[in-house]
Amino acid sequence: MKTSVTIISLLVLTLSIGSSCHDQKLKFIKIFSGKNLDGWQVSENNLWWSAGEGILTGKSDSDKKGSILWTDKNYKDFVIKMDFKFGNDTIDSGIFIRDIHEQIQLGVSNSLKVDMTCSPYISGKGYPIKANNIEHLLKPKDWNSVKVKAVGSKYIVWLNGEKVMTYDSDTAVEEGPVGLQVHPGKKMQISFKNIKVAEL
Repeated sequence: MKTSVTIISLLVLTLSIGSSCHDQKLKFIKIFSGKNLDGWQVSENNLWWSAGEGILTGKSDSDKKGSILWTDKNYKDFVIKMDFKFGNDTIDSGIFIRDIHEQIQLGVSNSLKVDMTCSPYISGKGYPIKANNIEHLLKPKDWNSVKVKAVGSKYIVWLNGEKVMTYDSDTAVEEGPVGLQVHPGKKMQISFKNIKVAEL
C-alpha cells in the first residue's frame, strides 16, 4: 500500500514538473498591469470592472446587468493563465475563448446550479463534459490558479497545477479576444491577478 502511494505521488510530481518546464519555454506576457484596465475593452459607463494593487475585480452593478471584459488583442493559438478568487456570493463567471460562444466556466453554473469550474460551456450544447476532481482541487475561499491552452479547436485546462479537462470543440473560431465574465442576473464578485498570455 505504501509503495502504491509513493508511486502515485511521484507520478503527480513528474506531471507537475513537466507542465512547469513547458511553461518555462513559453514567452508569457502580462496582459493586466495590476494598476489599470489598459489593454482591455472598457465601456464608457463601466460599472463592473476595477483595477488596483495588482488585482482586477469584477462586481455586479445594482441592476445586475452583467458584463464581459474583453482583451483589446485577438488571439489564435495561446495559453492563458491567471489566479482567481471567489467573493462571498454564488459566483458564475468564466474565461471566454475567442468569442462569446465558447467559455471555460469559473464557479456555479446558472443553469445547472452546481459548481462547474474548469468545464467548457458551449452555446447551444451547454456543458458537454465536466472537469475532473474539482471538488478536491478548488479552494473556494482562497486564490486558485487556472491555465487554459487553446490550440485550434482543442482546449486543455489545469487547476492549481493539475490537468482537469480536455475538450475538442467543433464550433471553435480561429481567432478572437479573451473575455472575463460577471454573469447577469446575479449578485457576485470575483477577483483576478497575474493574468498572462503566451501565443503559440
